[in-house]
Amino acid sequence: MDFKGFDHPDRQTAGGPRSVKVMIAGGFGTGKTTMVRSVSDIKPLTTEETLTQASVDVDNLIGVADKQETTVSLDFGKIGINDQLVLYLFGTPGQERFWFLWNGLFKGALGAVVLVDTRRLASSFRAIEEMERQNVPFVIALNVFPDSTDHPIEEIRDALDVSPHTPIVACDARDRASSRDVLIALIRHLQERSAAAMEPR
Repeated sequence: MDFKGFDHPDRQTAGGPRSVKVMIAGGFGTGKTTMVRSVSDIKPLTTEETLTQASVDVDNLIGVADKQETTVSLDFGKIGINDQLVLYLFGTPGQERFWFLWNGLFKGALGAVVLVDTRRLASSFRAIEEMERQNVPFVIALNVFPDSTDHPIEEIRDALDVSPHTPIVACDARDRASSRDVLIALIRHLQERSAAAMEPR
């Protein structure tokens, strides 16, 4: 995949790879930290804290009752797609009480992955709304959990109410290759948008 024509005003050293910021977003417990951990070339920075009884009345644990830790600020990782492109990955916190952090995290982002748990679609509505509000291009990544039901992509698209132009891909956030494929799908989507924007009207 050639990224030489990848048009974005982000950091690039002379003769070196272009580095861009990508958000990993989604609802509570959809696998954001897991994805950053699985795909990062470096030891990722995580800000996970143990869930306590005090959070029971604050966080919605329906469908994630076994979850023991949660991100309270951000996750950070880095992956080199090839010698031309490096992605800096910023994972957002999913709980509503930490949404105030999102505005700062999204500043300068090239694009985003929205992780979705098909067992709990509503948990990712807020992340999708935020992408659209901040005009951040994104792809939907359906994180396949062991007890997930297989749904046709178009049914999920309708349920999430996202544009036909928004890519939807299935993935296993625990698997490095699968997570990397999601990021490549995002980069392709951004390239296509860039190319379309440069076409004469």
